[in-house]
Parts: sequence; C-alpha cells; structure tokens
Amino acid sequence: MRALVQRVSEARVTVDGRITGEIGRGFLVLVCAMQGDRAEDARWLARKIAACRIFRDDAGKMNLALPAVDGAVLAVSQFTLAANGCESGNRPGFSAAAPAAEGEQLYDIFCQDLAAAGLAVARGVFGADMKVQLVNDGPVTIWFDTAHR
Repeated sequence: MRALVQRVSEARVTVDGRITGEIGRGFLVLVCAMQGDRAEDARWLARKIAACRIFRDDAGKMNLALPAVDGAVLAVSQFTLAANGCESGNRPGFSAAAPAAEGEQLYDIFCQDLAAAGLAVARGVFGADMKVQLVNDGPVTIWFDTAHR
C-alpha cells in the first residue's frame, strides 16, 4: 500500500457538496491499495502512521506522534497514487492499483486499525469524486510504501 501523509492544522473532504470527513490538527492521509497488497500491509501501514512522530515537541523538534497532540486522521482513498508516471507518454496508467473491491477492503482495514489504536478517524468516500481541502502545517509531507519496508 502507498500513503501520502500531510501534517495539517485542518482538513475536510466533501462529496456532492456534503462534508463527509473533517478534522482539526492531525494527518490527512491519501491512501492507495496496490495489486498484491494484503491485510497485513494495511495493518503495518496503520501502525507506522499512528506512530509517526512529526509534530514539534517543546524543544521544536519533530518528536511527537498523533496521540501526544490529540491529533486525528482524515483518511482519503486515492487510487492515483498507483500511477506509473508518464515515462512513455503523457497519460499515466493506474493498472498497479488493486481492484476496487480489494482496495476498499484494505482501506477499511487501514481505517479500522487506526481507530483501534485510539485515534479519531474521519473518512472520505471510497471511489467517490471528492473535494479535499487542507491547511498543510509546515509544510510536512511524508511518503509511505509497504513495498519498501
């Protein structure tokens, strides 16, 4: 699985003009299941993100994880993280993404495991056309890929 984590002071996602998920301080996580990913990939990714220490401590160092700052997660499925780039043309391909049913199942496991870790988790709507708004704090943006663990 792949995830792009952005430290935010606020973020929200809307579908058809309705807010489906909204957080204050925390992480906006754009997440994509890849071909061949399994439940243990989703669980590993959730553990890593829940423990990621990218909030400033009293000394100004990025040393605090979400629980220490009462942070929340806004998890948004985004199959375009599977893009192969445009090496041989100008239009990316997304065939490396998991099929929709598998991707949704892994996204659900990922979100459930974050919640089981004690985090407040807001969500987008899997497969929907979503509008995402955020205030990136820092900016701080971190890339995770279970293929490189």
